[in-house]
Amino acid sequence: MFTKITEQPSLYNDLEKKSTTEILEEMNAEDQKVALAVQRAIPQITKLVDQIVPRMKQGGRIFYMGAGTSGRLGVLDASEIPPTFGMPPTWVIGLIAGGERALRNPVENAEDNTERGWEELKEHDICDKDTVIGIAASGTTPYVIAAMKKAREHGILTGCITSNPDSPMAAEADVPIEMIVGPEYVTGSSRMKSGTGQKMILNMISTSVMIQMGRVKGNKMVNMQLSNAKLIDRGTRMIMEETQLSYEKAKDLLLLHGSVKKAVDAFNGL
Repeated sequence: MFTKITEQPSLYNDLEKKSTTEILEEMNAEDQKVALAVQRAIPQITKLVDQIVPRMKQGGRIFYMGAGTSGRLGVLDASEIPPTFGMPPTWVIGLIAGGERALRNPVENAEDNTERGWEELKEHDICDKDTVIGIAASGTTPYVIAAMKKAREHGILTGCITSNPDSPMAAEADVPIEMIVGPEYVTGSSRMKSGTGQKMILNMISTSVMIQMGRVKGNKMVNMQLSNAKLIDRGTRMIMEETQLSYEKAKDLLLLHGSVKKAVDAFNGL
């Protein structure tokens, strides 16, 4: 039987009567449950990543789909892939119910639209090398579920991240990730523990995929975009470490080639 743990009453009451310190300590106590819930989900996260990587090596992409907080977190993770790993923005794509406007403002009835999600995927020419990952704390968002159902019908790998067990969304996922964090501190406010856990899992999925796609060397972001002085300095120091060049020569090499990896490869004559 499907139970919405995300809607169950908070374990705390009379919040408005508490001191700031009490509120913060209780929130922190709840937040400590998140990492353990994510840890329990690692076998499913592993299963999903291990199916995504070979698809991406054949040119596949990841599509995150969600509404509200969940949608925003998907868009956030997708937007961080190009600067962090030097990948084109077309490799990991975040779709949110209601489109760009919904990133800052709620869009009425957007998450209840059962047609738009699949339409958006088709606009991106989705194919069977791609992966669709639904994100919804409740596991009941129609925009996401309908798109996942269509994706599966077309032989596309589907995964999901939810905070409720045995949800309708999980039923449409080849690999459901159920991260059970319990009731929220403010009843039903899934931007809290559920959102924190979603962010952690999205980090884990995208980072582990990018590592296996060869976008990290050792433990360094050798393909990061050089979009500010801090990153140019970081890249220069990486090249110094790899080549023993002076700071000035390493920086010149970096700016000439545009990434740490390309600069080091050029230095080594590769």
